[in-house]
Amino acid sequence: MKNTTKFIGLDVSKEKIAVAIADVGREAPRYYGMIPHNAEAIRSLVKKLGPSENLYMCYEAGPTGYPLYRLLTSMGVHCDIIAPSLILQKPGERVKTDKRDAIRLAQLYRSGELTTIHVPSEEGEALRDLVRCREDAKEDELRARHRLTKFLMRHEIRPPDGVNRWTVKYYRWLDTLKFEYSSARVVFQEYYHQLKELQQRVLRLEEEIHEQSTKNVLAPMIQALQSLRGIALITATSLVAEVACFQRFQTAPQFMAYAGLIPSEYSSGERRHQGQITKAGNRHLRKLLTEAAWSYRYTPAVKGDLKKRQQGSSLTVKEISWKAQNRLHKKFYRLVSKGKEKNKAITAVARELAGFIWAISQEIQPIHQ
Repeated sequence: MKNTTKFIGLDVSKEKIAVAIADVGREAPRYYGMIPHNAEAIRSLVKKLGPSENLYMCYEAGPTGYPLYRLLTSMGVHCDIIAPSLILQKPGERVKTDKRDAIRLAQLYRSGELTTIHVPSEEGEALRDLVRCREDAKEDELRARHRLTKFLMRHEIRPPDGVNRWTVKYYRWLDTLKFEYSSARVVFQEYYHQLKELQQRVLRLEEEIHEQSTKNVLAPMIQALQSLRGIALITATSLVAEVACFQRFQTAPQFMAYAGLIPSEYSSGERRHQGQITKAGNRHLRKLLTEAAWSYRYTPAVKGDLKKRQQGSSLTVKEISWKAQNRLHKKFYRLVSKGKEKNKAITAVARELAGFIWAISQEIQPIHQ
């Protein structure tokens, strides 16, 4: 039995791994047991199960990341990471254990009913962690701003007329504030100091992103995407880090679906109904595309920062960028003129913007037939 093909489901947690095996055929999967989550135990398991070329292993994507995948592939074992949200579930099933999950994985893996995810390279994963760390820092900065402004509001402290929030004049005004009670002064100083620390953190992360945009293996794609309106250095780097390999999308609609920007649909017989966007796939990517889409409200033009970013880009990429400006600008105002809400119109623009990004990717990372 050692030389037969085995489909192995792994239910992975921080300390333990539940293992179940499904042999080729229609026999029910069997539970192998629980092993420690470390390299020695995994190597021992592979050795006991037989030749690595006959082993097909899978586990769900989760907080443990990709080290297990990379260890198994380095041993010659075929390994897939499964999208948890797309695993088939039996209606009414209310019992969930590691053993049951492992057996279910092995059974579905053998039948080919699981959806795998793309595993980035170690360098690509590091770049993705970097841009997501900046995103977290920006969210923390926003919270710190809210805490500070709400504190000032409670004390009825308002900036002078003509001073807008978070401008240079606003920060100078904050530096002049004084409080009657020392407790209020300490609270203000702590809120203000936390905000400044978070802003410095964002700057440090953006400096590293700028450096990676030129020396990372994905740098050519980052530079090319900056030719599009609304996609500067940070957005371009974040888009490339989230997608990593554009070659896995054979068509533009596939890329749009990955971003969760295509409409949901419920059709039966002669009845066809399309609803809100699916919001499936990568939420970080969807957010980036939606934010970039707002730039296409403005009249098409190539000037200022966009003109600088397009320097060195190929003629084809520039043509795609200009076509995107004209098409998306017209689409936005056509939808708004028909009574569509601006947010919904922007979502439609973001969907088509994804198509233009895919088109540029084919110039930089063409699909090999």
